[in-house]
Amino acid sequence: MSKSPKVIIVGAGIAGLTAALELAHHGLDVTVLEKNTYPGGKIRQIDVDGALIDSGPTVFTMRWIFEKLFDDCDENFASEFELETLDILARHSWGDNYLDLYADKKKSADAIAQFSNPQQAQLFLEFCNTAKKVYESLRKPFIESRRPGMLGMMSALGIEKSKILWDIGPFSSLWSALEKYFPDPRMHQLFGRYATYCGSSPYLAPATLMLIAQVEMDGVWSIQGGMAKIPEVIARLAQKKGCQFRYESEVNSLQINGSKISGVHLKSGESLECDYLIFNGDVNALKNHLLGEKASTAIPTNLKQVDSLSAVTWSMKVKTSGFPLVRHNVFFNQPYQSEFSDIFEKQRLPLNPTVYICAQDRNDLGLEDQQFERLLCLVNAPPNGSNKPYNNEEIDQCEQKAFLLMQQYGLHLEDARITRTTPQDFSTLFPGRGGALYGQATHGWMSSFHRLGSQSQINNLLLAGGSTHPGPGVPMAAMSGRLAAATLMDHLGLTKQ
Repeated sequence: MSKSPKVIIVGAGIAGLTAALELAHHGLDVTVLEKNTYPGGKIRQIDVDGALIDSGPTVFTMRWIFEKLFDDCDENFASEFELETLDILARHSWGDNYLDLYADKKKSADAIAQFSNPQQAQLFLEFCNTAKKVYESLRKPFIESRRPGMLGMMSALGIEKSKILWDIGPFSSLWSALEKYFPDPRMHQLFGRYATYCGSSPYLAPATLMLIAQVEMDGVWSIQGGMAKIPEVIARLAQKKGCQFRYESEVNSLQINGSKISGVHLKSGESLECDYLIFNGDVNALKNHLLGEKASTAIPTNLKQVDSLSAVTWSMKVKTSGFPLVRHNVFFNQPYQSEFSDIFEKQRLPLNPTVYICAQDRNDLGLEDQQFERLLCLVNAPPNGSNKPYNNEEIDQCEQKAFLLMQQYGLHLEDARITRTTPQDFSTLFPGRGGALYGQATHGWMSSFHRLGSQSQINNLLLAGGSTHPGPGVPMAAMSGRLAAATLMDHLGLTKQ
């Protein structure tokens, strides 16, 4: 019997973990190298005065991706996670009032009719139908595809589904495509916000991103134990199948012999050999020589991408009063366009930031009687953490504006214990792109086709993570890990056709 090839996965983010689970399930010799003491990558928790606060992704959607992964690896998703379905997707405030969006579009329409007017509610339902068609059209030929090209995707769509995309104006921005559905500027602002879910400006993102509305209506859940439970469980199952995890093992460089990866050098001075390597990090870390000059040959020299949003976040243990928070909350600011011109054009912290608040001890019913609760507050920021470290005065000013907005909207915070994270911090945590949290921004109708697939320009070096196809976010990154595993198994002739 031939010896199983050695596979090294660099990075225990969600993409590296899904690849590790799948490859270990197929009996491969897999080692995951992670610089931190825990798995998860951007899915991370911060300990604030004894309270563990999810301080990365906070929304769990597209459950089917994880259920299919677990099924394919002979595991049971439902037995591993305790989930709570959220009826209220998010609570949105403009200061004088608020609007809840629901998983049930009829309930949302009723709420919109009261908040705005019946005509706006009817237009919202028309928008929902369009968003659903866009999502169903793109799910297989784009989201689940190895690496779609424009012509190949249009061929896979066929005439009927291509017409659906053509009707929404695929060359137009999300913002302009939403105009016919949302004459109420507050609704226009709310649904334009979906572009930020993949680190982009609604004024530059393609109209197809309206599909995110359907993703949320398909279900949003909270997870007992927080989002960190996802990497914790997947790592444990991969380990059970023979995968080795080495934490506090930061890779210094990739070792290349001839035209192939032969191993890695760790910062500790140790070297490890491999036959295949999956890099679960930002592709710019390779391109910018952060893992050695030779490793940059894995990435096309002509790759040009606009970096996505970064953020300033506040993880806090705090007493709250006033505004009735639910799990997910958005406090909108005005003028809206200035937020994105500040970030993408002027490369500065927004002067009028919108604030997202994840109240992690709450559900649709609010908060049970307890003295303190856990909040993650976030404002978008430019991805310039590596070339323009903000001084404390600039960050303090941004913080004051965000906290003043919350206060003006009726949310009062007392006795707060806070850990703040800036673009510079994110750049250190996730090297390669200045703190951009979503890889490249999805700007322009062709931008999605500029993401690299799992196969790099070095034959035995594969790519995974939010900077690769199909894009950022926990479900998409998980899918990228599966695509990398499938590509590697193709190399080995193990994929069943």
